[in-house]
Amino acid sequence: MSVIIVTGSAGLIGSSAVRLFAAQGYTVAGVDNDMRAYFFGESASTRPMAEELEREIPGYRHVSADIRDYESLSGLFREYGSDIRAVVHTAAQPSHDWAAREPHTDFGINAMGTLNLLELTRLHASDAVFIFTSTNKVYGDRPNDLPLVEEETRWEVDPAHPYAAEGIDESMSIDQCKHSVFGASKVAADVMVQEYGRYFDMNTAVFRGGCLTGPGHAGAELHGFLAYLMKCAVTGNTYNIFGYKGKQVRDNIHASDLVACFDEVVKAPRAGEVYNIGGSRFSNCSLLEAVALCEEITGNKMATTYTETNRIGDHIWWISDTRKFKTHYPEWRQQYDVKAILVEIYDDILRRARQAS
Repeated sequence: MSVIIVTGSAGLIGSSAVRLFAAQGYTVAGVDNDMRAYFFGESASTRPMAEELEREIPGYRHVSADIRDYESLSGLFREYGSDIRAVVHTAAQPSHDWAAREPHTDFGINAMGTLNLLELTRLHASDAVFIFTSTNKVYGDRPNDLPLVEEETRWEVDPAHPYAAEGIDESMSIDQCKHSVFGASKVAADVMVQEYGRYFDMNTAVFRGGCLTGPGHAGAELHGFLAYLMKCAVTGNTYNIFGYKGKQVRDNIHASDLVACFDEVVKAPRAGEVYNIGGSRFSNCSLLEAVALCEEITGNKMATTYTETNRIGDHIWWISDTRKFKTHYPEWRQQYDVKAILVEIYDDILRRARQAS
């Protein structure tokens, strides 16, 4: 029996990983205690996805455990032991706005929860692959020091800059900048995952993601950019734009494209690697451009408001340079650009509305 443990298994990335690895014949144990409802309210609950996974996937085992609780996790790791092929760690407190409200909760989940999982993997399944979904927020607001040029609908990096062609690579410093409380807790986890790879020679991989997205994302105002934007476009709710004239640029990677990266790493692991991962130049947009796409897809004029004050630690421009990962895993290909992602989110919202009616 080969087992994949997926934390945050009812979230966007976690549920995609569950489906991928279960389809390959793995026994999948999913750890998720629906903290997302605590963070963002009942409308952001992952409970429906957890129930869907249990209903649709034979052999899926759902474990309602808190990753801060070492003893609860210990039983799971002792049970499966050396049968554990990989730990795919996607559970997190994901919002830099929310983190400032409860720094202890944020750090406990993001940093201590990650350490718990690393240590249990080392003790019970040291040969397993450990995959961590980090964030581009580990770079803090340093990307805002790039030379930016204002265009009609977006900010862009000066064409003469090395990052202009492909995006930001892993050489950018994460030091001496403002991260937000969330960014700092993810830095702690990110570096610890690297350390278990380098110090203990474990097969660890860190993915510093841009915007991770796709259908099934329980988007909320504080987290889940495209999913929440499309939800507002469908419902007519007002979408609030914070700063930078709405021209801030995000790259967006579909959950399926991201978990395809995880699959490549499980098949051919390496020790202590770090990858910037996101939509890259293949899939990116400004907020204004995303609003226009939502209006085009839905046929609805969106209601938006603008506040001059930007969110703390927010990036004006982020596009991931994914060439390092592509060099290590040349078979990987992205399938979804921004429009394809938004169309799929729109179709999923309508499907769920029909089911509920």
